[in-house]
Amino acid sequence: MSRKIIQLGYGKMGKLVLDDLLKTAQFDQLVIADSSPDFLEEIKQIQDPRVKPVHFDVEDHEGLVTLFQGAEVVVELLPVRFTMNVAKAAVEAGTHMVSSVFIIDWSVQEPEAAARQKADYEEIHKVAKEKGLTILKEFGMDPGLDLIIAGEAIKQLDEVKVIYNYGAGFPEHRLSTSNPLGYKFTWSIVDTMCSYAIPGRLLRDGNYIDVDADAMFTAPNFHSLNLKELGGPLECFVNGDADSLAELFPEIAQTAETLGRFICRWPGHAALWEKLVKSGFVGTKPIDVNGLRVVPAEFCAALLGSQQQFHYGTGERDVALIRSDIRGYKNGQPTRAVMQLIDFRDCDSGHTAMQRTVAYPMSIGAQMILDGTITKHGIINPSDVPYDPYVKELGKRGLHITKQVDPWDGSHAP
Repeated sequence: MSRKIIQLGYGKMGKLVLDDLLKTAQFDQLVIADSSPDFLEEIKQIQDPRVKPVHFDVEDHEGLVTLFQGAEVVVELLPVRFTMNVAKAAVEAGTHMVSSVFIIDWSVQEPEAAARQKADYEEIHKVAKEKGLTILKEFGMDPGLDLIIAGEAIKQLDEVKVIYNYGAGFPEHRLSTSNPLGYKFTWSIVDTMCSYAIPGRLLRDGNYIDVDADAMFTAPNFHSLNLKELGGPLECFVNGDADSLAELFPEIAQTAETLGRFICRWPGHAALWEKLVKSGFVGTKPIDVNGLRVVPAEFCAALLGSQQQFHYGTGERDVALIRSDIRGYKNGQPTRAVMQLIDFRDCDSGHTAMQRTVAYPMSIGAQMILDGTITKHGIINPSDVPYDPYVKELGKRGLHITKQVDPWDGSHAP
């Protein structure tokens, strides 16, 4: 029986996923599916007879099912708004799947639509388990690496009291004043805009704090983190729901008193984006502009994306930061475990740190399913993936995780 892989998406991340699969995976055929009019010619330049490019319509459910049939795994690199439908098609076709994003679209806040998504999610999980299929979600950088590192850091302690979890991509320090935003884009700009206006939740000293969708940049919902490796302090903002950590790691649910997940940017980001978000610039509901229906977040993405100052030039590097700061007790002694991965753009290859920390995990995850290293079925989380073989593969690609375990002074502060 021939081994077939389907890759959906040939954007920035998809290019490096394909490169890594070609170098490290065992397969007979790899189908690259994308809607771009130009990618067919790009794939032809690869000159590998095992690689077949096809155009596809992600909203054509029957077409997706047909495309997936006979494949062992689908590697999905599309915006989160499409992932649920791709997962439905994968389980219907009897195919494993790896995605870098959530199955549920976090930008959908309307109660009825959110409830439908939850029901669809549970049905996909049920059918996948029945068919012996693995749907590996959130297996990029953040989400993905952040949760894998957090799970390993938690294992260093017997009792966890505090977790600060960080996953972020941003320009290197010397570029922090290179444009008015102090930021350059390495992934979907519109998804970045939308992520700036979603609700979050913190657990602080035993009390839950709900952060409104327009308040992630409002003090005291962010804090400062100063790492000598990066050259200056970072502003760190609430990113998602702290409850998700307790759900993923039940062993901390009864003991943790402070929990949070955060993204990071250079100083000044909060002051600017607090005003823009509260003024509606990243809204997702269309407004009327001279008779045209315009989505504010899409307008912002198009405006910023059209300017070279918000993209990386030759020799300019981005940074990927994954950090888990876990505090509690080991053998009755107050202990702090910090596990961290910092990566920079490889200027020789041109691959950004964001590409490396998303694409390499995606390729590794697909191969761990193919070779039987991952055996759990249904929709699974990054924390379900065996740690040691995964980290070994990251190391082969130049991604290294550090670990430091020290006495804890009892502080819950960031």
